[in-house]
Amino acid sequence: QLQLVESGGGLVQPGESLKLTCTVSGFTLDYYDFGWFRRAPGKQREGIAAISSSDAATTYYIDSVKGRFTISKDKAKNVVYLQMNSLKPEDTADYYCAAQKSGGSSWFRDFGLYERWGQGTQVTVSS
Repeated sequence: QLQLVESGGGLVQPGESLKLTCTVSGFTLDYYDFGWFRRAPGKQREGIAAISSSDAATTYYIDSVKGRFTISKDKAKNVVYLQMNSLKPEDTADYYCAAQKSGGSSWFRDFGLYERWGQGTQVTVSS
């Protein structure tokens, strides 16, 4: 059974860091692109970071998280990470991991193509 399970969310103060983990089971990271998405209260879900299926692990970020967040993967552990630094109150949201079977070198940037989802983990940034 294909499954994505997020963990690592919590309550932090502005400026602090969190590392989210997406544990993948039922399939390997090979041939799949992975993305992190979030849904803030009262807002639509948005894709924020993605990593390609290739060994080069090319990454992509939206402007609001670029330079603060880092997506990475560990094929040996079958996990995908999202390191979040310098967190801001506006980063408060439910965070989701998603996967898609890669069909091309640039597909990972298209957040509309992701079709497998985890259940989410909550991140709250507040003083």
